[in-house]
Amino acid sequence: MKYRIALWASAGFLVALGWALIALATHPASTEGLVWTLASITCPIAFARYLPISIYTVLAANAATYALAGAIVETVRKKYHHAT
Repeated sequence: MKYRIALWASAGFLVALGWALIALATHPASTEGLVWTLASITCPIAFARYLPISIYTVLAANAATYALAGAIVETVRKKYHHAT
């Protein structure tokens, strides 16, 4: 189970890194609409975009968020997987 949670955390890190690269490659005005909605869903720390947060904090926060979500999903999956 620890391995799966580490995979979830890695996925969160990579998602935040991907959004950071997209933000660096595009003009800030082009990050409205659908792009901003997708970023907000997949990277919850993005809601604090007006606060002075470093990219390292964003990467760590998103990895921690995904690890927490992974722990919940894996716990529920384990509980119901053994029940059948």
